[in-house]
Formats: sequence, C-alpha cells, structure tokens
Amino acid sequence: MKCRKCGEKASVNMRQHKLALCRDHFLEWLPEQTERFIQKYSMFVRGDRILVAVSGGKDSLSLWDLLISLGYRADGLYLGLGIDGGIQYSDNSHRLARKFAEEKGLVLHVVDVEREYGEPIPVLADISRRGYGKPCAVCGLTKRHVMNRVARDLGYDVLATGHNLDDEAAVLFGNTLQWSGEYLLRQGPVLPGVPGMAKKVKPLCRFYEREMAAYAILRGIEYIYEECPYAAGSTSIYYKEVLNRMEHEHPGTKLNFYLRFLDARQRGLFSQHESMSPELHACTECGQPTSAPGLCSFCRMLRKATPAFEAVSE
Repeated sequence: MKCRKCGEKASVNMRQHKLALCRDHFLEWLPEQTERFIQKYSMFVRGDRILVAVSGGKDSLSLWDLLISLGYRADGLYLGLGIDGGIQYSDNSHRLARKFAEEKGLVLHVVDVEREYGEPIPVLADISRRGYGKPCAVCGLTKRHVMNRVARDLGYDVLATGHNLDDEAAVLFGNTLQWSGEYLLRQGPVLPGVPGMAKKVKPLCRFYEREMAAYAILRGIEYIYEECPYAAGSTSIYYKEVLNRMEHEHPGTKLNFYLRFLDARQRGLFSQHESMSPELHACTECGQPTSAPGLCSFCRMLRKATPAFEAVSE
C-alpha cells in the first residue's frame, strides 16, 4: 500500500479514513489533527498552563509529546498507585514517565498515594470495600481527586488526559446500555471547570488506539506495554472487544458512534435536563466541589479506609 501524499510505501493504514500514510506524513498528519481538535472543541490556547496526566503508557506520553511539539506549555503529573501484580506495574510506569520527562527536560510532578494517604490503592480498596474484589473504583476515584487537587493547587488552567477513541467509545457504549444519563451528560472532549475543579480535556478523543500506538513507536517513545493487572476481565475491556469486532467488519463504526453522539447532544438531545445541574458544595475536609453536603466521595472513602485520616488530611 502506498502513501496517499507521496506515493512511497505506507507505514500506517487508517481504513476508517480510507487513508494510508508513510512515516513522515503520518507524523505530520497526527499533530495537525490534534491541533485541529484542540481548536474545534476550544480546549485551551497558547499561554494556558496545561497539566498532562501521564501513566507511562503510549497515550499519555504521546499526548505530552504532541503538546510540547505543538508549542504548548505542558507539565506532567504521575500518580504512584502502588500496583504490582507481579510485573512491578507502578514502578515500571513511573520509570518510563520519569525517563521521558528527563530526556526532554520537562517538569514531572509525582504524587505517591501510599505516602500521601497511608496505603497503596489495592489496600485502600480492600479496606474500604468499594472495589468489590478489584480496586478499579477506588483507583478511579483517587486519580480524579488527586489530579484535580494538584491542578488546582499549582494553578494550572487545564487538566489533559490521554483518553483515545477506543476508550471513549467503550465508555459511551457502556453508559448507553445502562442509560446512565448523568454520565452521558458529562462525556465529551471537554468538561468545563467550576470553582474548585479544573477544566478537563481529551485531545486524543478522536484517534484510534492503534494510531496512538503507531505514533509512539514511530516517535521512539518508550512506554509500558502491559495493561494494569487489575484490568483483566473488566467490562470496559469487554466493550472494547465487542466494538473491535464491529469495527473490523465496518471500519469507522467507533468514530461514527462517538461523533453521532456528540452531534446529537449538541443538537439538544439532552437539552431538557442540561439546566438541572446539581448544586455543588465544598467538601468539609479537602475543599473540592461535591454534590452532597459534608464530605466528598473520596474523603468518605479515605475516612473509612484510613484510621489516621484526620492526621493525613491536615
């Protein structure tokens, strides 16, 4: 297969776009598209301070690389979750995130969950029982809380995450099957900020996972290949597998599904309910916005899981 632009041998074939590109033209195309999506969805502008949540994986490191190459002011944030699973998952992901930052002379903030809150994620999940056998619920809750806290405390304008189209389509698929209206209302490339909560953006939301893998490989970005050991058997992985089978038979299925959803929402599919935003209160412990008076979900979990919570939260 030949590159659409120069006729040389193609390195990446994107069936959903009916587009094949060589290495050099793919590495031109993807940043150009990233910039287009940033502007299309009004994610941020040059001069904004951007905090990129990096996990050591291909998507987050590629996002950081893209933003720097496009001339944006972007620092990284790595969360040490204390996950081992026999592959030293957290240690390896931290090493790769630190290596990337050091090689490019970038700022990487590091928050170690065990050092900050007394226990690693698997132990917090086991004690609080929110994970019901897996720490995924506690992990997600903790990451959202800490990322927002760091972005707020250090004065960043935007928090950027590396969610790709496969991630977004799987979440949308699950939320649609359950008709989780509250989550459907919030899903999109941009979640506006409110007092005490940073604006969140997903610049990679329209790129397939394989496109981001190709970008990382062609750019020489070293990333952790292993999935989180707790991800096996998760519903999100199952939804991705279902969508992959559909995509194989009908290229563009995932992109069409996601874009049609965004279009329907913009045209007023949820307009009757969008004005019914819950009243937000400041958590009495951490100060972050919460829909319930008193403690936020994270602080309630931490109080249950950590006897020394009072001292930890001071």
